[in-house]
Parts: sequence; C-alpha cells; structure tokens
Amino acid sequence: MLKGALLTTLNGWKQTDKKVVFTNGVFDIIHRGHIEYLAEAASCGDKFVVAVNADKSVKRLGKGDSRPLQDENSRALIIAALAFVDAVIVFNDDTPFNLISEITPDVLIKGGDYDADCTDPDNKKYIVGSDVVKRNGGNVEVIQFVEGYSTTKIEEKIKNS
Repeated sequence: MLKGALLTTLNGWKQTDKKVVFTNGVFDIIHRGHIEYLAEAASCGDKFVVAVNADKSVKRLGKGDSRPLQDENSRALIIAALAFVDAVIVFNDDTPFNLISEITPDVLIKGGDYDADCTDPDNKKYIVGSDVVKRNGGNVEVIQFVEGYSTTKIEEKIKNS
C-alpha cells in the first residue's frame, strides 16, 4: 500500500494530467544496458516511476546465491540519482502487481524478454500488471535490450579476473 509523500506526489501528477510511466527491476550493478533502457522508458511520458525489488524479493527470483550484489537501499539510491527518474519505490512482493494496481500508470514498460501482447499469465513473456494498465486505458510497451550488457556478465568477469 502506497502512503505518504509518494502517494501525494502520484495523485498530484494525475490531477495535472501528467503521463506516468512505470517499470521495475532488480538493477543490481547498473550498466549501459540499464541506463539506455531506463532513459528510453522515461521518454515515454512525463513522470517516471521505477520500482526496485527488495533484497528478499531478489532472493526469491532465483538469480543466484550471490544476488543481489548490492543492498536494496543502495540500488534504489543509484536509480533515484538518475536525472530522468522522478520516483523510486522498493517492493518486497514477488511481482509488482500490487504496485501497478495502485499506481495505475499510463505506460507500463518491460525489457525485451517480455511480450506486450501476451495475455497468458503462465507464460514467462507475460508482463505482470499489463491487464490492469490496459483496462485503465494505458499502454504496455517493450524496450529491446542493449546487446552485450548484463549484471550476470559483469559478475562473471569480476570473478574470473
């Protein structure tokens, strides 16, 4: 449940007809792929909200025993420092469905391993919350990954150095 300053801010944006864009992710070691993805996502509207998986949520995603490499507060702070990000929220759920339902963004963005047209929640290409966004008149978009950049590759390179 959103509360406090973020809820007030979101309501203010909606009252002034600002187009709210939402994405989420772990954003562990920020790299060029993340920056290009986030910058492109931000350009899809007036206000950009990024939800960052909490540490416990990352563990449940099964990204490996070493992940996250950085704690949730550090990851959120780094994302918040980006000039094109307007709000950051850390979430502990397995998916951002509850956040998306509460925020009801005008645009929901995910990376290239998802499919904006997929309607089967059991398909790994399905974008969680896309049904909520579409039902409320919003758009769901996919931004392609920048080839050759991933936190996993960076982690492997560091371990093998």
